[in-house]
Amino acid sequence: MEQFWFPNLDYLKTVLKFNLSSVIDILIVAFVVYKLMLLIKGTRAVQLIKGLAVLLIATALSSMLDLNTMNWLLRQAMTALVVALPVVFQPELRRALEKLGRGKFLTHTPLTSFAPGDAGRVKVIAEITRATTILSKNKIGALIILERETGLEEHIDSGLKIDGIVSAEFLVNIFMPKTPLHDGAVIIRGDRVAAAACFLPLSENSFPASGLGTRHRAGLGISEHSDAVAVIVSEETGVISIAVEGVLNRHLNEADLQDRLTALLNNRPGASLSSFWPRR
Repeated sequence: MEQFWFPNLDYLKTVLKFNLSSVIDILIVAFVVYKLMLLIKGTRAVQLIKGLAVLLIATALSSMLDLNTMNWLLRQAMTALVVALPVVFQPELRRALEKLGRGKFLTHTPLTSFAPGDAGRVKVIAEITRATTILSKNKIGALIILERETGLEEHIDSGLKIDGIVSAEFLVNIFMPKTPLHDGAVIIRGDRVAAAACFLPLSENSFPASGLGTRHRAGLGISEHSDAVAVIVSEETGVISIAVEGVLNRHLNEADLQDRLTALLNNRPGASLSSFWPRR
């Protein structure tokens, strides 16, 4: 009886040891994956990953349905994407390594955004409109970016994080000439000013109109790279412009600005189509 019991006991100990190690291993991997998901949350990588998921599903379906030509094309595209992924996700990879080096990989700042029907949206639009009107009348240059579904975390990291309540007085003070934060863009996330003095990608499109400088290029650039809305005030002329989906609409008055911001932030049908804003 004893000879039969002890070998099985040793085997049981081996199995339990293996399972415990596996559980620890799985928990560590799950934690790392979770932190990586938090890291890319609020960035363009979310939309890119969704696109990769669509390609993977389409590849599997084409194989199941014996669509050989389509399956071959999709497999070639996936092969090319493997090479392109480090380039596509370069900002996220850089941020991950920087956080790891600074020991901040384990920390996370929660994102805030508008919920559908949030009454705070109305107040934010009114404050932005009022601030833009004041800046326009005084010919003070400004660049205000409103984050929507595509996260702008990498651009927020390029500036000074503020996390302040949106108000017209606050925005006007930020863009006052010769103040520390006037040069660069303000990024608004939800009902908070996430950061100021942020650097944005410049558009490479040619401008047919005169009086368009770096602010307009930056506003157009961020609208080309994301679904963000850029509100621009020209320092030379005081003209108010909106850039969305790579299209610039200029010479807006206070009522026009408020109506279009309301349409964009409320996600009205057709409000985000570039054809809705003809280039001027």
